[in-house]
Amino acid sequence: MPSILFVCLGNICRSPLAEGALRAEARRLNLDLHIDSAGTGNWHAGEPPDARAIAVAARHGVDISGLRARQVRRADFRRFTHVIALDHDNLADLRRLAPSDATAGLSLLLDHVPGREGQAVADPWFGDAAGFDATWAEVTAAARALARLAG
Repeated sequence: MPSILFVCLGNICRSPLAEGALRAEARRLNLDLHIDSAGTGNWHAGEPPDARAIAVAARHGVDISGLRARQVRRADFRRFTHVIALDHDNLADLRRLAPSDATAGLSLLLDHVPGREGQAVADPWFGDAAGFDATWAEVTAAARALARLAG
C-alpha cells in the first residue's frame, strides 16, 4: 500500500492541508493509502493546525481539526514509501535527516503536478486568509495528481 508523509516546517499549515486534501481525494476515489504529515521543526508538536488552515479546509468539506503536529522521525524514511516536502528548504532538511537505510522516495509536492515541477507550495503563515486559499488550491491539485498515480 502506498504511504505518503507530507512535510513542512512546523506541521500546522501546509502539510496538514496536504494531508487533508489527499485523504479527501483518496476517500472520493476509494483508494487505500496511508497518509500523514510532519514538520522538520518541533515548535508546534502536539498542537492542532492553524485556525486559518482548519477554516479553509472546512470551507471545502474537509475536517483537519483533529490532526496534531509532530516532528519527522528517522523511522519515517522507512515507514513511508514517499516523503514529500512542501518547499525546497524542507526538502534539503529531509535529505540531510534521511538515514542511510532510507527507502522512501523524496520529492517536492508540486513535482507531482504537471507544469509545476520544482516549485514550492506557497507558505501562507505570515499572510491573511487569501494565502490559505492559494495554498489549498495548490495542495488540492497535488492531491489529485498523487491519487491518479496511486490509483
